[in-house]
Order: sequence, then structure tokens, then C-alpha cells
Amino acid sequence: MPRGMPFDLAMLAQHGVSAQLAAKYVESGWLIRLAQGIYAFPGDTLNQHGAIKFLQTRVSGLHVAGKTALSLQGVRHNLSIRDQLVLWGDVRSTLPDWFVSRFPVRYVHARLFTWDDGFPIDKSLTTPPGATEGLQVSVPERATLELLYEVGTHQGLEEAHNIFSGLRNLRKDVMGKLLARCTSVKTVRLFFAWSRETSVIDVDNLRNQYQIPAGSDKRWMSRLKDGTLLTLKP
Repeated sequence: MPRGMPFDLAMLAQHGVSAQLAAKYVESGWLIRLAQGIYAFPGDTLNQHGAIKFLQTRVSGLHVAGKTALSLQGVRHNLSIRDQLVLWGDVRSTLPDWFVSRFPVRYVHARLFTWDDGFPIDKSLTTPPGATEGLQVSVPERATLELLYEVGTHQGLEEAHNIFSGLRNLRKDVMGKLLARCTSVKTVRLFFAWSRETSVIDVDNLRNQYQIPAGSDKRWMSRLKDGTLLTLKP
């Protein structure tokens, strides 16, 4: 059995351990029970990636997203070891106590993209070098849009801009296909505005090649959580 990550009865059954035997192992101190049907080895320290990989089997579409995903791929700004881990998933879910008590985390459920066969969801996820094998992490292009989506709510405007300014080598085809499937006008327009400002990518060229929804021809305005008025041109 792997160390650093929890396991459940289905995984134990693969090694011939029944629920009754697992209960006896808990009583004898050979296993510890994290929650109903979920166990770990005594004295084992759960690592973040291993714990997320386990949750991936229980929460549909769970993946490392936004600022955390960019950090794992070398794009960061003043990252603190106590920064919240950003996880996204396809369903509304409450992460288990054994996880949130160990790792500062924010879980997001948002339909930011409309997936189709032209660009299936698995093309937007990767396992970065150095990460636990099988860990699902947003590619930089998707993580960037997830970051922008949270601006003004859980993500500060200034920090997001600093992170965005550090982006390099975004893949034009991936970015274009994701923007074409993005459901958030704010996210699209913020990407356009900051891309023109930082020259991260040629927005006009993207718009010529892809049909990207940017809303009406009116300005988009919203009062952010800190009171700042964010205004984005068409």
C-alpha cells in the first residue's frame, strides 16, 4: 500500500483485507480510521498530493486549479506555504474533515467551460513534473482563466495581475479553444485587457481565429469585494 495517502475498503479488499479485518486492525493499532471506511497507517504523514489523488476517486472532476496549479508549473508571486490550496470540481461537494483539518483549502464548483469533442476536458489537465503520478492539475492556460474567474471574490486583483504578468509561453491554440468555451464574460474580458497590457499573447490574432464570447458591446462593470469598481471594455 502507498504511504502518504489514505485508502478505503475497496483498496484494502484488493489485498484481501475485509471490512471486518480492517476493524480489527484499527483496534490493534495497525491502522487508524480517518473517517467511515477511510484509513491510513499509524505514524504516516499524509502528503497533499497523495490526499488529493485519493479525493479524485470520490469527487467528480476534482483537480488542482487556478493559482495553485500555476504555482506547481512555475508561475507564482510571493507564494506562502500557508496559501490556500485551490481545488475545483464538477459537483457541489464538501471536502472531508480529515482533509481540511490538514490542508488549508478552498473548493470551487463552477461551470466555467462548455466541454465538447472538439476540445475534451482531459486536454485541459496534466500532471506536472515532480507531482504525484496521476495528480490532475489544470494546464497553465486553463489555470489562468480559473484564476481570473475568482478575481474580486476569493482572489485579489493586484495579486492576480502580478501572477498574470509572470505568464510565459501560453499555447495559442489551447488558449483560443478554452476562451471559445468560456462561460464567464468577466473572465474573457479581463484576459483580453491584461493580455493587451502585458503582451502575454496576441489577443487580436486570437479573436480572428476563434469565435470567443465577450458579451455585448457595452462596458462590463462590477463592484469587487474590496470596494474596487472593475470596468472592462467590450
